[in-house]
Amino acid sequence: MAYNLSSGSLEIIMNGGVYEKPVMQVLGSKKIQGSGANERFRLLVSDGKHSHSFAMLATQLNDKLITGELSDFSVVQIDRFVTSVLKSTGKGEKRVMIILDITILAPGTEVGKKLGNPQSWTEESASAASVPAPSSINPAPKANLTSNTLPKPTATPSLNASLLGSQMTHPIASLSPYQNKWVIKARVMNKSAIRTWSNAKGEGKLFSMDLCDDSGEIRATAFKNECDKFYDMIQVDKVYYISRCQLKTANKQFSTLKNDYEMTFTSDTVVAECMEDTSTLPSIKYDFIPISDIADKSPETIVDTIGVCKGASELQELTARNTGRLLKKREVTLVDQSGAAITLTLWGNEAETFDASTNPIIAVKGARLAEFNGSKSLSCLGSTMLRSNPDVPEAHRLRGWFDHGGAAADVVNISARTGGGPGGSSEWITFSEAEERKLGTGEKGDYYSLLGVLTFTFADNAIYKACPQEQCNKKLVDQENGLFRCEKCNREYPNYKYRLLLGANVSDPTGDQRITAFNETAEAMLGKSAEEIGRMSEYDKNAYTQLFDEVKFKTFVFRFRTKMETYSDEARLKTIVMNVQPVDYKDANARLIKSIKALSGIEI
Repeated sequence: MAYNLSSGSLEIIMNGGVYEKPVMQVLGSKKIQGSGANERFRLLVSDGKHSHSFAMLATQLNDKLITGELSDFSVVQIDRFVTSVLKSTGKGEKRVMIILDITILAPGTEVGKKLGNPQSWTEESASAASVPAPSSINPAPKANLTSNTLPKPTATPSLNASLLGSQMTHPIASLSPYQNKWVIKARVMNKSAIRTWSNAKGEGKLFSMDLCDDSGEIRATAFKNECDKFYDMIQVDKVYYISRCQLKTANKQFSTLKNDYEMTFTSDTVVAECMEDTSTLPSIKYDFIPISDIADKSPETIVDTIGVCKGASELQELTARNTGRLLKKREVTLVDQSGAAITLTLWGNEAETFDASTNPIIAVKGARLAEFNGSKSLSCLGSTMLRSNPDVPEAHRLRGWFDHGGAAADVVNISARTGGGPGGSSEWITFSEAEERKLGTGEKGDYYSLLGVLTFTFADNAIYKACPQEQCNKKLVDQENGLFRCEKCNREYPNYKYRLLLGANVSDPTGDQRITAFNETAEAMLGKSAEEIGRMSEYDKNAYTQLFDEVKFKTFVFRFRTKMETYSDEARLKTIVMNVQPVDYKDANARLIKSIKALSGIEI
């Protein structure tokens, strides 16, 4: 089969020209930055005539590469892209292509070879090349054009309009601390209230905002004078040209955005409102997951989801235990087509003003997953973004589903206190009954409760030193110089926190199971905090050993999540303790009497 690549398109694009939807071949890929959801990939692409290794894949397209849908030798159509000029230390400037949207025309397994004999394209080899006249190339869509004529900026005393007018706009995804000349065109997704601080170093105030464009998102913070200067000017959902900010590594303790960097406004920062058509720029970049999938996420995970508000509680007032401050909250129940429901807790002004009477569609970005007694719920943070009835395809589909039968559909409430978990009930079963029901063998994990005895604990490696950041529990690497490195945060710390990861065996009269208990559930089983146990492991080995011996043969009511997983080509059940409680013997006896009557045929 013949594959027609857009020969010569790379030369045009890398010389600053425009080319609409070029067809190219992917010859290779390399991870260049970040980890987890923030990792980035660089592609080696070819148009048949030239090849170029500075094509960056936008993070929202990472899944195509990770899953293998996009592979070496794939022929693709690049539907949307932008270019950015980056400074390279000692090597001048380098132009990078950021791929924002892509269509795979032929998978790599089908093509199976490199097409043509492309020569490597570099800035040096093309220094004498000239950009073809606009009439000789395909016109580019608006998203690919560089703005040379910017709108009249807002009247701000320090505004340097000539700076903005003379610079090409850069995609957010291309920003790094190694650049100093850039202008971004971004929409304000969210803006915090002004906050104040006072400590030994002084006092001040600040506000932060979350920005996005087609390529990504980033947090920006303004302190003191810049807080006064820009707070009233910058409005949520408006689009601005922004330049001359300081870039630094993002503090993931305070930001959940998918960017390794964040911006700080300085006295030189320039901001001007964009007055042209901004409808093509996204308002918020979501990464929605179905509500049913939230049940499989770990506590403290930050998630985006969307659902219909099926109901809401009355406004509640409570006093914060640590500060004594009066708090206001409201619990909202969200449902979606996945057949699940979850509780979302709103705080402060959002809780006071929320109106559930019209069953609005609620889009949530950056809510924290909490767990209590085996049930899971979402809670808004200071950085969480909420939108009611947003104009996004997912919201329109939800409205159609809810209005045409979804309102009456049966759903599993993964926040139900009585069930202790999704799809479950307060019923206690045995290991043999769990095996008969084939729990854990489906696509999703199964939950069940069991009265069992802790027959063995694996004390070795039950405690570890974890990242001190609140949102990170990654095991640290001892640098043996007084510092500990977190590979996830890419930082070194002089301190750490202790975390438990307990392996054990649980038995009942019908069988036994190897289980894993994470920090909070392990603390409940052992009767001490991770910090106390960590100090024992360091300074009192006898007390540490005795603690694990004493917990053997204790009886608990366990809430398990079980799922078949594959290790080294061997399938086995992985059973995690989601909740553990001491036995309430009054309740246990009542259950036993009920079972005896059922076996005896006595009507209860």
